Amino acid sequence: MSQNMIYALMIPLIAFSVWRRVRGSFGRQPIRRKRMIGRIVFLAVIMGLFGLGGLHNPRLLEGLLGGALAGAALGAVGIKLTRFERDAAGNDLYIPNPWIGGLLTALLLGRLAWRFMVLSPLQETAVAHSGPAMGNSPLTLAILGLTFGYYISYFAGLLVHHRRFERAQLA
Repeated sequence: MSQNMIYALMIPLIAFSVWRRVRGSFGRQPIRRKRMIGRIVFLAVIMGLFGLGGLHNPRLLEGLLGGALAGAALGAVGIKLTRFERDAAGNDLYIPNPWIGGLLTALLLGRLAWRFMVLSPLQETAVAHSGPAMGNSPLTLAILGLTFGYYISYFAGLLVHHRRFERAQLA
C-alpha cells in the first residue's frame, strides 16, 4: 500500500475523531458511565500498545510516560473546572472546561500536521533506507501521552465525581 493511500485512509478517520472530540469539549454533555468506562479501557490499551512500540527506544517510552503523567495532572485540573448539573428531565450532565480540551486538540493536531506535512519527504527517504520513521519522535509520543493521560484521568475523575454528585442530589 502506498504512502498516499495510507494518508487518504487516515485523514478522514482523524478528521472524524477530531470533530467528535471538539464537539465533546464544549457545552453540556450527558454522563454515560458505560461509554466513559469503555473510553478509559480503549485509551489505556492504545497507550499500552504505543508503550510496547517504544520499548526498543527508551527515549520514546520516556516521552510517552512523561506526557501521560502530565496529562493525568491536567486531567485532575480539568475535573476541578468541570461543573455538574441535572436537566429538567432529570438527566445528569457535565460541562467541561472548553479551554483544556481545545488546547489539547490543537496541540495534537499541530504536531500531527507537522509530522505528516513537513517531515513527509524525509520519511519517504527513511522508508527507502531503514524502514518507517513516523513513530520515532519522543515529542510526538509525549503529546500523545499527554492526550491519553488527560482523557483517562478526566473520564475516571468524571465517574468518581458523578457518584458524589448523585449522592449530594439524594441528600
